[in-house]
Amino acid sequence: MTSLPEESPSLIGEDDRNAAVRRLREAYAEELISREELDERLHQVLTARTHSELAPALVALPEEHPGSTATIAAAGGRIKRRGAWRVPRFLKVESAYGRVRLDLSRAIIEHTVVDIELRLGTGGARITVPRDAVVDVEGLSTGWKDLRYKVPRRFRPGGPTIRVSGTMGYGRLRIRHALR
Repeated sequence: MTSLPEESPSLIGEDDRNAAVRRLREAYAEELISREELDERLHQVLTARTHSELAPALVALPEEHPGSTATIAAAGGRIKRRGAWRVPRFLKVESAYGRVRLDLSRAIIEHTVVDIELRLGTGGARITVPRDAVVDVEGLSTGWKDLRYKVPRRFRPGGPTIRVSGTMGYGRLRIRHALR
């Protein structure tokens, strides 16, 4: 008599783990979970090896909204967005040799958290954020020049959180808050 092989547990990959970490950070930014709960759940996610070990860390979190990711890419030249343009939840900006100008000051921002991932070779980037936005640049790696960002003296809470991550080769990133 032959026995059927036991089902091996479904192992998670780095994409699964990164998606889970992103969902937890979003939930924390949207004040759905406390800092202590975030730390506990992140530990679960980072030590999980299978989907069954990962699932408890994501219990009671809202589902991700598909279709809220956009990519803007150019080999060279400028990438420019300004005025009343709709900002997706996840924005990837890729450029080998061009300059990037993103003006979010008059943009339509429907999410409490917006992730901007920069993948830039040479050429700088300038991002203008709304006056009341919170800016997080912890996930950004710069190669040649440092980031230029000053937190405004008079800060009004209540705006979106703009998280900038990714890599920049030889350009400088400048982030400023809109004056109005």
